[in-house]
Amino acid sequence: QVQLVESGGGLVQAGASLRLSCAASGRTFSSYAMGWFRQAPGKEREFVAAITWSGGSTYYADSVKGRFTISRDNAKNTVYLQMNNLKPEDTAVYYCAAASTGYGLEYGDTYAYWGQGTQVTVSS
Repeated sequence: QVQLVESGGGLVQAGASLRLSCAASGRTFSSYAMGWFRQAPGKEREFVAAITWSGGSTYYADSVKGRFTISRDNAKNTVYLQMNNLKPEDTAVYYCAAASTGYGLEYGDTYAYWGQGTQVTVSS
């Protein structure tokens, strides 16, 4: 069982930066691949970024590539999402998730555990 708690969301202006954190409980955090997803009002949940258990591989949605960076600190049981040059279209609730496999990380069904989400609002 893994429990995930996101933090770091907020209201910012376009062009600003935010860093989201996702703290995980449990001793086996380092064995899970981690991902970030987001859901805007009236839209389906979409993949944002993912990182393998070792941090050796990272994956990004085209819409955030070059602006967002996912990283993890296994000693702190935490995964991060650094978001730079934020745009109004980045406004959404952001969720972190944990997966026991390193395949198919762009699909929500791959993940067994989900956090409650943190709101990110970007004003123009």
